Amino acid sequence: MSLVERVRARWARPPEGVRAAVAADPDERVLAWGERTDGGWTVATSRGLRVVPGEPDGEVALLPWHLVGTARWTAAGGGGTFLVTPLAEVEPGVQAREAPQRHVLREAGELPSVLKKRVDLTVATSQRHPLPGGGSVLLVARRVPGQAAREWTVVFDDDADRDDPVARAVARERLAAAVAADDPDR
Repeated sequence: MSLVERVRARWARPPEGVRAAVAADPDERVLAWGERTDGGWTVATSRGLRVVPGEPDGEVALLPWHLVGTARWTAAGGGGTFLVTPLAEVEPGVQAREAPQRHVLREAGELPSVLKKRVDLTVATSQRHPLPGGGSVLLVARRVPGQAAREWTVVFDDDADRDDPVARAVARERLAAAVAADDPDR
């Protein structure tokens, strides 16, 4: 993409379908979008990641930024593929990785850099700790919109470890220590 094309894309207005999908919330802003190969758009907004279908009556789901576990980008020409792994709360303070969502884009525009920045901004800190059975657990403090305090959660690398009482006890201890040592000024 030439410099002129990049500047033009940077200042372009979102397509009508994208604008209509976020019009209901006056505080939600479109930050970047990419045209999907299956029709529609993958859109980064101030609230999270949206998939806007090509047809106007389709459902427009929102994945809030603090619930994006990982987002991997593989470029291919002007487009590429995002593999986004959402998180879901399975019990208070414990999250599990859901099935990855695949976003194949014909044109990506600024979406890869905006998505990375938004996800990175939600993660205040993370710590990986080994578990007695050989697995590990990830402790993550995230900034959640509308909450003053950071939200600490546990994500087990292997879902089976969530059912192991010893692994759960270790994870609970590590989480309690991390929350006790938390410095909100970081």
